Amino acid sequence: MSVLRLEHGIVLTMEPGAAPVTDGVVVIEREKIRFAGAAAQAPGTPDAEKVDCTGCVILPGLVNSHTHVAMTLLRGFADDMHLQPWLEEKIWPTEMKLKPEDVYWGALLGICEMLRGGVTCFSDMYHFFREGTEAAVEGGIRVCPSGVLLGFLPNAGDLLGEAREFVAEMQGQPRVHPMFGPHAPYTCPDALLERVVAHAAELQAPIHIHVSETRKEVEDSLKEYGETPVQRLARLGVLDQQVSAAHCVHLTHEDRAILVEKGTGIAHCGGSNLKLASGFAPIPQLLAEGAVLGLGTDGCASNNNLDMFEEMLLAGIVSKCVTGDPTAVPAEAALAMATREGARSLGLGEKIGTLTAGKQADVAVVDCRRPHLQPLHNVVSHLVYSARADDVIMTIVAGEIVYREGILERVDEAEVMAKASEAARRLTS
Repeated sequence: MSVLRLEHGIVLTMEPGAAPVTDGVVVIEREKIRFAGAAAQAPGTPDAEKVDCTGCVILPGLVNSHTHVAMTLLRGFADDMHLQPWLEEKIWPTEMKLKPEDVYWGALLGICEMLRGGVTCFSDMYHFFREGTEAAVEGGIRVCPSGVLLGFLPNAGDLLGEAREFVAEMQGQPRVHPMFGPHAPYTCPDALLERVVAHAAELQAPIHIHVSETRKEVEDSLKEYGETPVQRLARLGVLDQQVSAAHCVHLTHEDRAILVEKGTGIAHCGGSNLKLASGFAPIPQLLAEGAVLGLGTDGCASNNNLDMFEEMLLAGIVSKCVTGDPTAVPAEAALAMATREGARSLGLGEKIGTLTAGKQADVAVVDCRRPHLQPLHNVVSHLVYSARADDVIMTIVAGEIVYREGILERVDEAEVMAKASEAARRLTS
């Protein structure tokens, strides 16, 4: 049906300052939201497919603003290690054995997990980005794909050319928002970053890059360039583009000021940073200073899951412990980081992130009729501190129901798990 009506639910539009609507309705017409609000004001839709959302919360789909989705293949493969040996001794050598079909099946496995958990959009940086994008399109999820560019590879220039061709080809494709993906300042020399800036400016395409993830990265940058990674990226003009900067754990006051001034999107990956002992980003300071903050899971090799509810929980409670202030990151801020602000961090704030008439209909429905979500004193608090990914009963992307009550509409999960497991065994044998 071209019209879908979600009714009798608690509607969280996530528009700034908007309160939950207890008897709410969301009307979706084709791929866009037509109405979201109180049932009393909802338009009549006699021909709509109606979904009874009694006892459920209807909210914008969650935005995973940084991951390497096909790293599901390496879930649990290299745990309990420091970042640099983890990368140099385990991850990068194993990734050298990747085949395009491995990335396809690994990406589909992650997409199954995310759709089941209410994620409607993810920003991905990985090898064989065409195959990863193909998996996203087939799975029905919204994707911001970027090919990883590593400056130390002998064919880095060729890879940049392929990335440029890919971005130009994918622009305007439904549910696909391509980016350039230089891996990090410490793996990309100035000349490569300057070429990325030129291509991004020409195509008006965003840039996705790891920034200041570890203390060592910052110290090495100061030794080699006399400036932090953020300061170097600003000097090279990278931050004059729309940028999604992953991690941003170790920032000086000047770094934070630069990121705020440039409007750089930040993807906070709390679970990954904690597991790798990289540190924890200064979320309260960044929020207070007006930074654009989203949440990401990072890849399953460093986080082990793609659960955005877990990331919301960590963003809230770890910040409280680090600062000694229980009000440091309230539940409302954590939920915004997973929805509205996550969309803004990717340059998609005009398209998704809130249930606003005219925006793309990316929606998640969470069943609150569960013991751990009762009594329902505060729906926002429950979503952040109590809810789990498997509380999601429906995920809608661009108006299409792609997941409903245990069933993925486009994907054969059994086949995906079998193919992904076969690829993983070959890679890690």
